[in-house]
Parts: sequence; structure tokens; C-alpha cells
Amino acid sequence: MTRFRARVRVMPRSSILDPQGQAVSHALGELGFGGVGEVRVGRAVELLLDAASADAARADALQMCERLLANPVTEDYVLEGVEPAA
Repeated sequence: MTRFRARVRVMPRSSILDPQGQAVSHALGELGFGGVGEVRVGRAVELLLDAASADAARADALQMCERLLANPVTEDYVLEGVEPAA
């Protein structure tokens, strides 16, 4: 088994209201950053996985996203990378 690091980005779907993003957008405007358009706030998840290969680690990470890390009704996710952990 080899240890892999997987990085996942989870974001609210574009069709879903993002109150956190709206609050950040408003606060940035109040701070004088008037050129900011729409703001969406999501989260980053980093996983250390033991797997036989990078493909197996990727498959496990995708299953984790489908089953727990992202709400399929309101969120989209992107598996940004799987690499051997240092």
C-alpha cells in the first residue's frame, strides 16, 4: 500500500443561493473592494489515503465525495488531484 494525498473542492451549485458568498461580497464592498463580482464560498478537503495505486486512491476519493463529502442536491465537487504523499 502507498499513501496518497487527494484534494477535493466542494462548491454550492450555481443555481443555489449562497448566503456566505453574499455576506463576503457585501463585506468586501464595505471594505472598498468595489470591483468584486459574484462570490461563492465552498470548502477544500484534503485526504490522506492508503491505496494500491493512484487510480485506486482516485476511485476511493470519488466514492467518498459521492457518499459523504458533497451533498448531491446542493453541491458540486471537483477532485483536483491525487498524488503520492511525501
